[in-house]
Amino acid sequence: MSGISISGAYFGYGPATYSPVAAGRDSGAGLNVNAGESDVKKAGRRSSPAECETCSNRKYQDGSDENVSFKTAQKMSPSVAAVRVRAHEQEHVSNAYDKAKENGGEVIRASVQIHTAVCPECGRTYVSGGVTNSQIKYTKEENPYQKAAKKAYIGLMKGANVDMAV
Repeated sequence: MSGISISGAYFGYGPATYSPVAAGRDSGAGLNVNAGESDVKKAGRRSSPAECETCSNRKYQDGSDENVSFKTAQKMSPSVAAVRVRAHEQEHVSNAYDKAKENGGEVIRASVQIHTAVCPECGRTYVSGGVTNSQIKYTKEENPYQKAAKKAYIGLMKGANVDMAV
């Protein structure tokens, strides 16, 4: 009999705060706020990736209660977001292994999902966040989760197997 703990952590971007006037959108059309990006404006979009105010102001923040990076909202370039989000989610995986080791458990699985979205202003695909799910199996009898799981199992199995002789 074993106890199982499942945890999940979400990491994503917060709402971009942007003011067209403060960003120079009205007074300086063609302002390059994302250096090194394409200045070709896609059909049906308000700006090119190089001029996109939404992409330049996008912030990422961790929503879990674990001790990991990005506890406060941080801006990052769309070109490095994928690498940094993957590294951040790996911190959650490492924490799951550490938690299992400290409490006499074993990580059964740990999975990471990286989410993408399309910017409504420029049409660029960007990494919008990630989710880490881990499952830990505890085998220690002192573990309160293990004790509760064992009691529940015993209650379900009472009377399930009866051998009688006449």
